[in-house]
Amino acid sequence: MQTVEVKGLVKNFDGHVRARRGRAEHVRALDGVDLAAGPGEYLVLLGPSGCGKTTLLRTIAGLEQPTEGEVLIGGNVVNGLPPRVRQIAMVFQSYALYPHKTVMDNIVFPLRAEGMERGEREKKARWAAALLEIEPLLRRKPRQLSGGERQRVALARALVRDPAVFLLDEPLSNLDAKMRATARDELKRFQERVGTTTIYVTHDQAEAMGLGDRIAVLEHGRVRQVGTPQEVYDDPSDTFVATFIGSPPMNLVRRDGVLVGFRPEHLLPEENVASAARVTMPLRVERMEYLSGDRHVYGTVTGIGEETRVIARLPATVSTPLEAGETRAFAVPSGRLRFFDAEAGTRTAAVPIGGPA
Repeated sequence: MQTVEVKGLVKNFDGHVRARRGRAEHVRALDGVDLAAGPGEYLVLLGPSGCGKTTLLRTIAGLEQPTEGEVLIGGNVVNGLPPRVRQIAMVFQSYALYPHKTVMDNIVFPLRAEGMERGEREKKARWAAALLEIEPLLRRKPRQLSGGERQRVALARALVRDPAVFLLDEPLSNLDAKMRATARDELKRFQERVGTTTIYVTHDQAEAMGLGDRIAVLEHGRVRQVGTPQEVYDDPSDTFVATFIGSPPMNLVRRDGVLVGFRPEHLLPEENVASAARVTMPLRVERMEYLSGDRHVYGTVTGIGEETRVIARLPATVSTPLEAGETRAFAVPSGRLRFFDAEAGTRTAAVPIGGPA
């Protein structure tokens, strides 16, 4: 198990991706990234497409060289070193399996390239296959496997190299929703068994929340927040994190230069919120959706700031009858409110909010 650290990492692509007025334009994919994954940690890089998360992973792997900054693995600077000497194993979105080779041959391929004796490499392959429960598949070709089975073969091929670090680039994105949930659980249990430092890239917040010991949220090549899943959800550092994480996202209401934020599940009919410490607001119901036992109530609130469209998520235990077009008193526990600077979007001190208790 090794620590992975990047310091002041900058990656520029010149004359690539964008153009303005007919001229190639400089693109900064990483903009001064400082980040570390501790020994045995499962660190997830989360962000929208184009935020720099895959570029960061490829730079750690040595597939891209940084414009500025350092990459350290196990405390040693590895800038300029090729991927094969960094003690990393990378699993790509496509899995990159050889279609004409059997599962066994795919798994042992990196060991054969290193010159390992045949008996030893097959022994390691069978150990990895047993760990990932794919022993019955060793004689099959990739075309005979499901997406989840191919993903496990790619993991087994990475595992036999005894890497100090696993780098996983959206390895579940080719699976359907049901298979992703199963594979996510398998990945988490696998990492806990082997204890290898793992950095995982995804744009899917459910994957990030379910897998990561910590999550690093990226936007435009910068790290916006690093924390446990609970920390980034309950205490977002800015409005980007607040609205990127959460489905539905955090509601934001403008009030005198401040944005007042609250999660949809904390906005409930007032009779369901203790009166000792709550902020009430009238909500005009516009429409409702029933999703997985919850009611998603779409409407407009007034009374705590500017009139704003919001979403309330009511669990099945809240049976308050609601009709489109009516206005009802809703409330949020005071301790669940979060405050952000309306211009900068960053967290700010709480401000008093009036209204009946």
